[in-house]
Amino acid sequence: MFVGHFAVGFAAKRYAPRTSLAVLLAASLLSDLLWPIFLLLGWEVVRIDPNGMKLAAFDFVSYPWSHSLLVCLAWATLFAAIYYSITGYSKGTVAVALGVLSHWVLDWITHKPDMPLYPGSKTFGLGLWNLVNTTVIIELSMFAVGVVFYLSATRPLNRVGRYAFWAYVAALLLSYLQSSFSGKPPHNVTTEVAWPGLILGALMILWAWWFDRNRVSQQSEESQS
Repeated sequence: MFVGHFAVGFAAKRYAPRTSLAVLLAASLLSDLLWPIFLLLGWEVVRIDPNGMKLAAFDFVSYPWSHSLLVCLAWATLFAAIYYSITGYSKGTVAVALGVLSHWVLDWITHKPDMPLYPGSKTFGLGLWNLVNTTVIIELSMFAVGVVFYLSATRPLNRVGRYAFWAYVAALLLSYLQSSFSGKPPHNVTTEVAWPGLILGALMILWAWWFDRNRVSQQSEESQS
């Protein structure tokens, strides 16, 4: 999944309005934020496979430290514990933990059977990525719901809160549609997958932090009125 993971972060803002969207997105995207780091370190392995799944020209040979269910549970516990120790915000802690775990569930639905339960275990996956149109419809629907939830939970304080948000949504949609229908697989894992994934992931989290801090929670306003 791609925008489906972002949808989880956006939707979580309605449940935990005091939590920064950047944190909620970092949770739902955590496996994919760690993955390029582990690729560059040689801890995990992926190969380009032009004949693989229709929406992903990859053979995920090994990624137990970023994408196995047991390790995702450990990352969720660690992330939530750090977040709670800093903020003491229970709703945000729950949202962060579930966000991290949601990544495995959504990837299990979309990937071929390459999602491990724990390092070295048998792998699982339902293979939705082989149904291009169905995948796109489901992901875009999820993303629309997530954006609506976010809009119902916040309102812009200024132009940054309004226009930087909509530019973010547009950038995600254009990137998703271009990658889904381009049909052009990458040629080099390091230069076209790992480094771009690491840099773009960091930029998208910073961008979300920027516009979200220029929006205010509708819930906090209602409680004050």
